[in-house]
Amino acid sequence: MKAYLFGWNPLKFEWADLDEDIGKLAATGQLTDNWSVVSHKTIQSGDRAYVVRVGVEPKGIFASGVISSAPYLAFRKGRHYYRIEIKFDVLLNPAKEQILTLDILKTGNLAAQTWTPQASGISIRPGLVDELEGVWMDFLETRHDSF
Repeated sequence: MKAYLFGWNPLKFEWADLDEDIGKLAATGQLTDNWSVVSHKTIQSGDRAYVVRVGVEPKGIFASGVISSAPYLAFRKGRHYYRIEIKFDVLLNPAKEQILTLDILKTGNLAAQTWTPQASGISIRPGLVDELEGVWMDFLETRHDSF
């Protein structure tokens, strides 16, 4: 399985309806959103997606899902770029819940990956995908809903 890392910087893009989106995912099991992707030549529907919060603390992975579309061209702020759809399976609010922080992601084998990408939609190193999924699942099983 291939996996990709998408970045969210609250200083550049406010996710005003994050709590509503979390509620929608919890109530319906369905939430799809679009994200920009630099790895548009290799990403495919069915690949795994992780979303990392960058720019402000806490930094780390707070969402995951599956790519649910082929890359498509979009136009924004005077330039063309590629986007994909992510069907989320987990979405946490980093301001209210624990997330998988960079200090955990930067240990052991996972330290070989760039966890604070300058561009959204970078490939996660193939040799790390299974380990990341295991660490993410362990985190989700043991996390607490409050700080």
